[in-house]
Amino acid sequence: MGEKVVAGQFDLSDRQLYRDKLRSCLTGLERLLDQKRFDRPKNLMGVEIELNLAGGDGMPKMLNAQVLERIASRDFQTELAMFNLEVNIAPHHLGGRVFDRLAEELRTSLAYADRKAGEVDAGIVMIGILPTLDRDDLISSNLSDVDRYALLNEQIVAARGEDFVLDIDGVERLTCTSKSIAPEAACTSVQLHLQVTPGRFADVWNAAQAVAAAQIAVGANSPFLFGRELWRESRPPLFLQSTDTRPPELQAQGVRPRIWFGERWISSAYDLFEENLRYFPALLPICDEEDPLEVLDAGGVPKLAELVLHNGTVYRWNRPVYGIADGVPHLRVENRVLPAGPTITDVIANAAFYYGVVRALAEESRPVWTRLPFEAAEANFDAACKHGIEARLEWPRRGRYGGTAQIDAVTLVRDELLPLAEAGLAAWGIERADRDLYLGVIDERCRRRANGATWQAATFHRALEAGLPRDAALAATTRTYRRLMHLGDPVHTWPVAMPEPVPTG
Repeated sequence: MGEKVVAGQFDLSDRQLYRDKLRSCLTGLERLLDQKRFDRPKNLMGVEIELNLAGGDGMPKMLNAQVLERIASRDFQTELAMFNLEVNIAPHHLGGRVFDRLAEELRTSLAYADRKAGEVDAGIVMIGILPTLDRDDLISSNLSDVDRYALLNEQIVAARGEDFVLDIDGVERLTCTSKSIAPEAACTSVQLHLQVTPGRFADVWNAAQAVAAAQIAVGANSPFLFGRELWRESRPPLFLQSTDTRPPELQAQGVRPRIWFGERWISSAYDLFEENLRYFPALLPICDEEDPLEVLDAGGVPKLAELVLHNGTVYRWNRPVYGIADGVPHLRVENRVLPAGPTITDVIANAAFYYGVVRALAEESRPVWTRLPFEAAEANFDAACKHGIEARLEWPRRGRYGGTAQIDAVTLVRDELLPLAEAGLAAWGIERADRDLYLGVIDERCRRRANGATWQAATFHRALEAGLPRDAALAATTRTYRRLMHLGDPVHTWPVAMPEPVPTG
């Protein structure tokens, strides 16, 4: 559907027709579920990574069109702003040495992209938020020259009806306004896909929601925005505020934001798609010619195009995905929690931890979501974003006493979640060498209480102590980060030292 999005105005009949088509799509999804038409288990996973372009000075480069032209690969695509790219890795079967294979594919792809970017004096930086971004970089004129981004910006701005307000109170406080959704482009993430059967979907989604805070705690990598040190993972509040269609009055009424953790555990994938229709008005009311119910009546598989498009404008941290492959429909859980970077090894370690722990939690006889209030899972997510690896989380007590208790994130991960991840990866058939290597990275981060966010903050402060002005310290931190990222050793091994000076010549 994204390829069909063209800039233009919508009238009242467009929105009513789109709502009717959405209802038909939802009925079609319900019929597909009832008829058990979905693909059998294939243990398929996929990875997407959003990237930044920066120059040798560490500053953003608005050159994605030129870089993509040189890369000339369908694996690489535009993202929201001109300093963004996205790389998509083809689906893989979970098993064997899949994580090592993924790591090698990503290293090859990113090295090639970085060489091509170098032809226009730019380079690839894989990070949650580029520390050198300035407010002047994140304006509507720097959005990628793609109709769907212009239209999305236009519709979100119209729905809000006033400037967007950014107000994030962390180590320091940032307050500013924006006339467009461009600040959202600062958020660059990793998306992990897992194809699941309808019968397993709810358990996997619930497990992913429960573990989202732990993912953020060990993987935080976004401590800076517009020169301010904010939350250890500042993407979630930035994403929420920079695309919030609700003016203050609707926020006060409790209207749900489109960037949403959710509000309950679910019993079916249908629950999430139905909520999307019930709670969120259309942003892009573009109708496909297909009648999904006629296609079903004829024995075919409907695209459910309107449902898919609408689902793509509700930004859940764990999103349901409907797709068709080889003429057969399937469902995926898209995990959108993690920031990009710092290195390929770190990205793959985060993925291994997620796929392992989600499988183990989804198969527990007393699932965690039956013992942890949903509100606690959401509060855990916020705490992990604010405090990163130093967060304290609420988690069910072990043993016969029941209830929940506060626990350090690193203790929770090392004592409970890593053993679960080990068991989950073994159940997927992942070989011990991969399990030991990548889960070992997570364990070392916890042992040293170190991740991308702690390294960035410590390096920045070291530069300030050495007498660099704030902007120069952020640029020097970014340049050092980029060099170490391409060297590839996991972030917990990175030295905290005086960042690199500005390159000359």
